[in-house]
Amino acid sequence: MGREYVMELMRAAKLTVSIDAAGNIIGHRLGLKKNLPPILFGSHTDSVPEGGNYDGDVGSLGAIEVAQTLAENNIDTNHPLAVIVFQNEEGGLIGSRAINGELTEKELDLVSRSGKTIRDGIKFIGGDPTNLASARRKPGDFAAYLELHIEQGGVLEREKINIGIVEGIVGINWWDVTIEGFSNHAGTTPMDQRHDALLAAAKFIQAVNRVVTSVPGRHVGTVGRIQAFPGAPNVIPGKVILSLEIRDLDATKIETLYQKIHSEAEQIGKASGVTFDFKEINVNIPAPTDQRIRSLIADSAKELGLTTKLMPSGAGHDAQDMARLTPTGMIFIPSIGGISHSPKEYSRAEDIANGVNVLLRTVLKVDKAEM
Repeated sequence: MGREYVMELMRAAKLTVSIDAAGNIIGHRLGLKKNLPPILFGSHTDSVPEGGNYDGDVGSLGAIEVAQTLAENNIDTNHPLAVIVFQNEEGGLIGSRAINGELTEKELDLVSRSGKTIRDGIKFIGGDPTNLASARRKPGDFAAYLELHIEQGGVLEREKINIGIVEGIVGINWWDVTIEGFSNHAGTTPMDQRHDALLAAAKFIQAVNRVVTSVPGRHVGTVGRIQAFPGAPNVIPGKVILSLEIRDLDATKIETLYQKIHSEAEQIGKASGVTFDFKEINVNIPAPTDQRIRSLIADSAKELGLTTKLMPSGAGHDAQDMARLTPTGMIFIPSIGGISHSPKEYSRAEDIANGVNVLLRTVLKVDKAEM
């Protein structure tokens, strides 16, 4: 199993390995000063269906390599160190949300793609879902959290930049949008007497793109799913359910864009004889990284002669949960072609080595800094 392999690597790096109640794998290393909180760093090893070999794995194995390097060179740190491999990042940040106390009892009963509930899955991988409180941590329990990750986009490669310094992980808001029109016979209903929900949906999708692109910034808006009912070629669609997602580092901007889109929907509804209903189904608040850690990452890269770029993370990461507990920093390396969540996902060995070296230096700098 992949998890057992990771634990073997941790032990070879002289880490003391345990699995917490949430199923997270943690490798511990003592520090010179026992009263100091540990520096936590790592990522995840789970993947999406038909995913690649780099998303999460680079940060997890890179963190173990840092511990291995420290052990091989007999380098002691003042702080204890903890290398973590979070469980089920791709399925909803389950491991990290258990640590910051946001994982709910209701979510434990959700059924995953494996056919197991989250509760059963935690037990299957060695956790204890009846004792999740023991995995929970509070602010101050960690000195800092660091995560190395592939960019999952094409900015660094396109601009020939070695290292991305993540300024924050974007907030992600999702809505289900239901458009109600009137189903009727497609052959006998004149065009000027229709209340076509799908036609209104098409106008709405165009409006989302128009609103989002009309405002300067790095925000994005997406309609990624659409269902038309009753779904017959000879029936005018009377109902459509589609998704709306908006992402940005600024929660206020997300709300502003949503209000603009909502206003457009009302106008489309009046003109088309349909109604729009918005149901918010998920909110991930923006998670800025720590300015001090950003500076330490920048200094580490500069010492290695590497170029850097301050950039947001458009994807979610365990770091966004850790940022609510402790000062957090993220290091990006280039993704070739900007491809991720695909078997074609790839990062060059030299880029991975650059990222791990920056991580190593940043861990040592955080260890000496007053966080």
